[in-house]
Amino acid sequence: MDDFYSTPEIERYLKSLTGSSVRIVKQSILAKPGKKELKGYGYGTPVMFEYEVEGKLRRAVLHTVRPGPFGHEHMSDRAQSLLWDHTAFNTLPRHVRSIDVGAFRSNKTVVSLGDAEEFFTLTDYGNGTPYAADLERIRDTEDFRSSDVARADALCDYLSEIHAVKGENPGLYVRRIRELVGHSECIMGLIDSYPSEALPAWGSQLIAIERTCVEWRQKLKSRVQRLRQVHGDFHPWNILFDRDADFCLLDRSRGEWGDPADDVTCLTMNYVFFSLQKSGRLEGHFEQLFRRFWERYLETSSDDEMLQVAAPFLVFRGLVMAHPVWYPQLSEDLRKKLFRFMQAVLNADQFRPEQVNHYLDA
Repeated sequence: MDDFYSTPEIERYLKSLTGSSVRIVKQSILAKPGKKELKGYGYGTPVMFEYEVEGKLRRAVLHTVRPGPFGHEHMSDRAQSLLWDHTAFNTLPRHVRSIDVGAFRSNKTVVSLGDAEEFFTLTDYGNGTPYAADLERIRDTEDFRSSDVARADALCDYLSEIHAVKGENPGLYVRRIRELVGHSECIMGLIDSYPSEALPAWGSQLIAIERTCVEWRQKLKSRVQRLRQVHGDFHPWNILFDRDADFCLLDRSRGEWGDPADDVTCLTMNYVFFSLQKSGRLEGHFEQLFRRFWERYLETSSDDEMLQVAAPFLVFRGLVMAHPVWYPQLSEDLRKKLFRFMQAVLNADQFRPEQVNHYLDA
């Protein structure tokens, strides 16, 4: 924020910290990078306040972080940075002390967060049953219903609809692809979290997957025209069906924008996963849903590039499904199939949905 702040509101805020009346004497913007400065970019514009409290003159600097690249695109990114600063500044010898961390409300008033220890969100209650219950029924019985097709179609059409909304910041696409590979919740984070007792069996393959995914990042990150509105964690436990094909969603993750392949692979890999549990391959009703979903999505979205970029997103979901911590009850044979699948799709020129069983047996 380059504008000066409301003096009465800042005085009220400082009074809440000091417990005494405060009078602001002066406020001024500290030096910003200019054309003659070696440093040409800064994350924000600090504003210094000189204020009087109980007859003593004090000075403090208010820092904000501007929206921008380097992981600062989202409000939550900037909040994370400032919350970290408040704790970390005060644990390092000789560092300037952080007095407080706060936030500007939408009405421009200020709230103190300095005593906050944990944050939370409060949401509406989502009516319905997780879509995973439908997949479990198909896996465990021969009870396949017309509603199973209708629900898969509804989810497919929903993704086509939200993915039609284009993003305007190409840097967010580069970031999302970088996070797909390097984020703690994504490929490298999952690889690092495989327990040590699993490494004799899977360690060399995890290394190979990591290396190949870095190469895939270089292939994908320039396709910034693919930036679309996404859910980001579109799996069957985050989808609640109430009646017929009526559903609501939970736990949107990792940003509003990304590659549509993230959502499509997240859901369709679960058709593969449940079919593997049932018969060790993709077949029957799960293959019907899988093939129908891909064909319908590609037709309705006209996303001709999808199959060219899907591989690392499929691997992200495969690493979750093969993970001994996430799914400890899986047989080793099923894990082997998932690892074969991941390596095969990474080595293919593009993903071919009709060749899933070939990838599983490669």
